[in-house]
Amino acid sequence: MTVFETIQERRSYRSEYKKDKVPRSDLQKILEAGLAAPSGCNAQTTYFIGLDDPQLLEKAAKILGKKSLASVPAGILVISHVRPSYKDTYFNVQDYSAAIENMLLAITALGYASCWIEGEITCEKEKQKAFTELFSIPEKHSVVAFLPVGVPVKTVKSPDKKAFEERAFYNSFLK
Repeated sequence: MTVFETIQERRSYRSEYKKDKVPRSDLQKILEAGLAAPSGCNAQTTYFIGLDDPQLLEKAAKILGKKSLASVPAGILVISHVRPSYKDTYFNVQDYSAAIENMLLAITALGYASCWIEGEITCEKEKQKAFTELFSIPEKHSVVAFLPVGVPVKTVKSPDKKAFEERAFYNSFLK
């Protein structure tokens, strides 16, 4: 699959996963894709915890309160070190966003499915605290996302997208 095919095939998967184990070697490839992402001023503010321990995955699913995650065989916890990268400018959101997209593409290329789960973590202090305690996350670091990784049970239909001409332009906006 080419990179362009992978981009077109990537979908957010919000259903059950097959019990098929994700080999540690595949999980490492996915994590390496995240580490290869660009980082503002090369500050490298994003960290990951790869999860393939069924007990820890079960605890993560309970923290998130998502039934579909009960069957997930692997996952990635995304952690951001919130600190200025250049003068008083913070690039940590851009850093972890680029890393997550790289990992989502790697997940797709390897034949797995995932979904960028963020709001339930960043907007709910109790869940943030539970993850921080469970995984011994240091101060000044925040858990920002969880990516389940596994073989999907269902096929996901492509969502409707606006036409190219409605969102992409050459040389000027709306021309």
